[in-house]
Amino acid sequence: MKNGIKGIRRVSAVAVTAGAVLTAGAFTAPAQAAAPKTPTIAAKGGFVMNNGTGKSLFTKAADTRRSTGSTTKIMTARVVLAQPNLNLDSKVTVQKAYSDYIVDNNWASSAKLIVGDKVTVRQLLYGLMLPSGCDAAYALADKFGSGSTRAARVTSFIGKMNSTAKSLGLTNTHFDSFDGIGKRANYSTPRDLTKLASNAMKYSTFRTVVKTKSTTQKVTTKSGGYRNMSWTNTNALLGSYSGTLGVKTGSGPEAKYCLVFAATRGGKTVIGTVLASSSVANRTADAKKLMDYSFKK
Repeated sequence: MKNGIKGIRRVSAVAVTAGAVLTAGAFTAPAQAAAPKTPTIAAKGGFVMNNGTGKSLFTKAADTRRSTGSTTKIMTARVVLAQPNLNLDSKVTVQKAYSDYIVDNNWASSAKLIVGDKVTVRQLLYGLMLPSGCDAAYALADKFGSGSTRAARVTSFIGKMNSTAKSLGLTNTHFDSFDGIGKRANYSTPRDLTKLASNAMKYSTFRTVVKTKSTTQKVTTKSGGYRNMSWTNTNALLGSYSGTLGVKTGSGPEAKYCLVFAATRGGKTVIGTVLASSSVANRTADAKKLMDYSFKK
């Protein structure tokens, strides 16, 4: 009988202990993390999405058309990289028209290409995307457009930019220039530019170029010698925001300050755009805020 009583006591003790654990558990369960507070940005328009799922993570006037500045050059690069049988090592001779274009346009940023030099298509892509060279953009449009005159080739290339936008479903996007310096008919939206950048990032050459902080490229001179061209990326996120993948800055009197950005952390890639921010510093700060927020969602 003693053994029976001991058994009952043991069972009771186990039951009490289990009850205490359950009761304690009810009071010590960790509270759910509070949802991250939606950030305030200086930019007039913004959009961020999960690049893996396409899910929207932040919107602010995401479908309002605005001037895009040099973020236009994402499409310039995208059109080049989609060319059939593309040879990235084919050489383009720098024409006087490209440097004259820089002189004639106050807002034109330059890769400082030198007339007569022979530069590869790959090098032109670096010159296009890092220092945001409008001369490099002109050279690419001249190379990959169709026609018997330079003007015809440029017009043809811009046509390819617009047909590509249409094929990607960018219904609020239109280009009237190869570099963003147009006649007020160069526009897009934060959502469209983000979708464009996401598509361009499928090209390995594009990914390699836009995440490069600086590069020195050896180009062939007119006399057959060589010179080094050094270019630094205008994207301040590179080296200042962990996991940054790119993508492209833009500015202009109408566009103000723009930035298309992407980063990966913990296996999650976010990609987005801010348009018409108030300064170079603020477009970078806006992007950092939006990425911090998006990684927590």
